[in-house]
Amino acid sequence: MIKKLSFIAILLFALVLAATGCNSSNQPAEENKSSEPVQWVANSVWPPNNHHSVGLQEFADKVNEATDGMVELSVQTGGALGYEGPELLKVVRDGLVPVSDMLTSGVAGDEPIFGVVTLPFLVQNFEEGKILNDIARPYFDKVAEEKWGQKILYIAPWPAAGFWTKDEVKSLADMEGLKMRTYDKNGALVVEAAGGTPYPLPFSEVYSSLATGVIDSVLTSTPTAVDAKFWEVLEYYVPASVTMATDMVTVNLDEFNKLDKETQDALVKAGQDMEAKMWEDVAKLDQEKEGIVNENGIVTLQPNQDFLNELSAVTEEIRQEWLKDAPAEAQEIVDKFKQEVGR
Repeated sequence: MIKKLSFIAILLFALVLAATGCNSSNQPAEENKSSEPVQWVANSVWPPNNHHSVGLQEFADKVNEATDGMVELSVQTGGALGYEGPELLKVVRDGLVPVSDMLTSGVAGDEPIFGVVTLPFLVQNFEEGKILNDIARPYFDKVAEEKWGQKILYIAPWPAAGFWTKDEVKSLADMEGLKMRTYDKNGALVVEAAGGTPYPLPFSEVYSSLATGVIDSVLTSTPTAVDAKFWEVLEYYVPASVTMATDMVTVNLDEFNKLDKETQDALVKAGQDMEAKMWEDVAKLDQEKEGIVNENGIVTLQPNQDFLNELSAVTEEIRQEWLKDAPAEAQEIVDKFKQEVGR
């Protein structure tokens, strides 16, 4: 009888182990996963009609469709949530907002490697901007996930930045004394090297600062010029391709990890599709936006090669100094980029 009871006990214990083993081997990653739809706020500091805000809303629509409604993004634009931009890496990490668009180089104060995107005069055209993004992306993914607790869903470009001014700027001498709004450290260093004074103002303060004379010029791209109606306060545009910025859209990693695998894969795929589309669209967008500012009175002054050579020369030290203090991975990115483009 004792042997029989022992056998039954062992048999029952084995069955329990088998059931537990089957459950853990089949669905180890699905524990604590959400089977209910989630609603996330998606933040953008840009105005509703800016191409990054429009893209974020299009992404939200794609996500809703791709996940069969399991993930719903409520897009809040124009800085409605009260964030100005440089703090957004921390905001998403801390879960204050689950999803946000952020200027990649704009958060480089917290994570220096993101500043490689806007090294002045590194990228010389739109195609090279895409090459740099593709090379840098694995490095960005790694630091975002391992250090900042978030996953990059997609990265989208801005058209290259130029000078927007009240007076004609045709040479380095014309840059002397300009009070120019910049959007990141690299841009500020360019303005200083050219003899001007950088003003790192948030986008929301640019128009009023121009109107009141706090600044007299802006380093930015054509969509921003349209958003801010620069033709009401400025006269000229110099498309010098100083830098080519990008924005990245990230999601808090804890929130992402709560999703089941199928939903995660759908979200990632939607991001990949959105990134490809944004890079295709922005080159055309640049031309369209420049046309709008020209129609409204802004005059485009194409820089001659001598002016570009002057700008490149005075910013060489900026590039070298940045790389000297940057993470080692930044030099790897630049070296791979130069090899790829043949410089």
